[in-house]
Amino acid sequence: MAGLLAAVSASAQTGISQYPFCIQGVDNPGWSGCAFNTLQACQAAASGTEAECLANPWYQAGANAVSPPTPVGPIGANDPLPVGPPPN
Repeated sequence: MAGLLAAVSASAQTGISQYPFCIQGVDNPGWSGCAFNTLQACQAAASGTEAECLANPWYQAGANAVSPPTPVGPIGANDPLPVGPPPN
């Protein structure tokens, strides 16, 4: 039973790690709404609802993907959310 649960958990995390942005709200509890390639697409889906868009902490860019630039200063209201886990 524990092995099955671990396998399901690992495959679920792999499934949500392919998109950099997630929508969270009443219709998408937890990290179930990680299906957006851009912040703008997520925000369009969240518009008019009680949902918000967040950077996916499990997102792993492919080997050929270009890494986003490292923010130099504080993040502004209209800046994209940083992708990935918080810096150390």
